[in-house]
Amino acid sequence: MKAFVRGLLARAHEVPKIQRKVSAGFGCVTSPPPPEKGLENLTVADVLSTKETDVATWISCRTNDTVFDAMAKHNIGSLVVLKPGDQHYIAGIVTERDYMKKIIWAGRSSKLTKVGEVMTDESKLVTVSSGTNIIKAMQLMSDHHIRHVPVIDGKIVGLISMVDVVRAIVDHQNGELKRLNQFIKGDYY
Repeated sequence: MKAFVRGLLARAHEVPKIQRKVSAGFGCVTSPPPPEKGLENLTVADVLSTKETDVATWISCRTNDTVFDAMAKHNIGSLVVLKPGDQHYIAGIVTERDYMKKIIWAGRSSKLTKVGEVMTDESKLVTVSSGTNIIKAMQLMSDHHIRHVPVIDGKIVGLISMVDVVRAIVDHQNGELKRLNQFIKGDYY
């Protein structure tokens, strides 16, 4: 997966450019299809628009929940930890890695340990905003060896994963390939 991500990062700015071209045989002028949003302009907001982003529908937890209740019951890799009594402000994040390192390896009981004791605190979180470029988000995730990043615009508005980012880039590149094939075939008229 890391090699795939590095390859995507390396090729992120290699989106082919189409120039106006005059056909020598017929003297006709062709123009490219209308410009689409380029990979360099794809943002976290574009990724969130494809996901369920209503905070009320998320699976989240509170600092005083037990780790067992928060993670084991939901069989989920990462949970946003919300501040007590508030649905829109983040206290931290708890991940599978936290569970493994701070519960299993430490010999603690997940049924007795509170999420607030093992979560990554808000002050140490790597976050992005909805306006962050998708390539920048991927680079942050890769540099910090994390798979989930909260999206904060003053308050929490979403959570993206490396899978979401890679899927968005692949979908964008597939769309670009389709548009280029249509252009070559003349199907875009």
